Amino acid sequence: MTSASTTTHRIHRAGTAQGILLLAGSCMPVLGSVLITPVLPQLSAHFAATPGSEVLVPMIVALPALFIALMAPFAGQIVDRVGRKPLLLVAMVVYALVGTAPAWIEGLTEILVSRVLVGICEAAIMTVCTALIVDYFHDQRRNRYLAAQTVVTTLAATVFIALGGALGGGGWHTPFWVYAVSLVLAIPMFFLLWEPRAASGASAREASERVAVPWRRIGARLLVTVFGGFTFYVVIIEVSYLLVGAGVAADDTAVIGAVAAVASLATAAGGILFATLARRLDVRLLPIAFGLQAVGLLVIWIVSGVPGVVAGAIVASFGSGLVLPTLLRWVVATTTFAERGRVTGLWTASFFFGQFLTPILIGILAAALGGLTTAVGVVGVAAVAVAVATFVATRRPDAVASPSEDVHARETA
Repeated sequence: MTSASTTTHRIHRAGTAQGILLLAGSCMPVLGSVLITPVLPQLSAHFAATPGSEVLVPMIVALPALFIALMAPFAGQIVDRVGRKPLLLVAMVVYALVGTAPAWIEGLTEILVSRVLVGICEAAIMTVCTALIVDYFHDQRRNRYLAAQTVVTTLAATVFIALGGALGGGGWHTPFWVYAVSLVLAIPMFFLLWEPRAASGASAREASERVAVPWRRIGARLLVTVFGGFTFYVVIIEVSYLLVGAGVAADDTAVIGAVAAVASLATAAGGILFATLARRLDVRLLPIAFGLQAVGLLVIWIVSGVPGVVAGAIVASFGSGLVLPTLLRWVVATTTFAERGRVTGLWTASFFFGQFLTPILIGILAAALGGLTTAVGVVGVAAVAVAVATFVATRRPDAVASPSEDVHARETA
């Protein structure tokens, strides 16, 4: 008979290696959304004879984000029931298989099915990586890694777009082979990551069975996260159309690409400064972040021409770089170990649902208001309202309270 005394716990302290792996894993959803955008014209030409291809081909890019939003809550349930590390490893391996599938299949329907599966895997990967960052790191180290998540994923998007374009020269199949990188990452993840336990020594499943999702605390915060996901992607998705509307030629990709790159760097700069600013302001930084987004979007609306678009995009993007890690701090970093997986899944779903809504809502607003610039301005007005609301909310005593129970960086031996 096995005695309970035979179970021991090895104490681990997370370091740079674990942080790099979790940040690299966080880039997988970005890889899914931007890598193949440069070969969309090739895909459209290849499937031109397929009925409905004008709608279905763009869905190759859109489906992963939609299914992250739909499936992340279920991933969060699995995280708290089964554990972090097992789900992450399975998702990384399956991600490589379904991500590379379009490299060797031809049918549009089959490709779309593979993209659905990519989104499901990304939901699990993003949920686990974010939960483990909060599990492994504490206080200012946690803030630095949450900020680094924004910086790294933002810069990775630029790299992946360039890589997809370069590989696209070999045909539209070729970029899909890049998804195999998750297999490379899964190997060090297996050896260097561990399954955390609650401070009490309970496993994720044992702890989660006693704790319900704190809906009263996080419900309104998740709605703000949906709005934050929406505003985060307004500039990313619409900046090229705004520039064309301001007089830049549609085929002047050098100017459009340069402005998009500068805006991306502004987002990274916001993420880099988050840890320093959060040391003094903590989640009270959130209304400032939304306020910067509002200022940038209103500048685009009020200041005519290319200068208005450029200046507004930079200011709004800098605000976006602060919004993402601050939302994570406000919603996820104040959770206990027992509820963290489910809350992280809900946060991930909320943010990516906002991303999915961005082109839909902007399209509706532009049609109703008579122009894209006006639609962006209305979003800026809404951001002002959210900034005011979060100013009040983040001054509540429970807004920055630390969880009463945290996680010990240990695993069962």
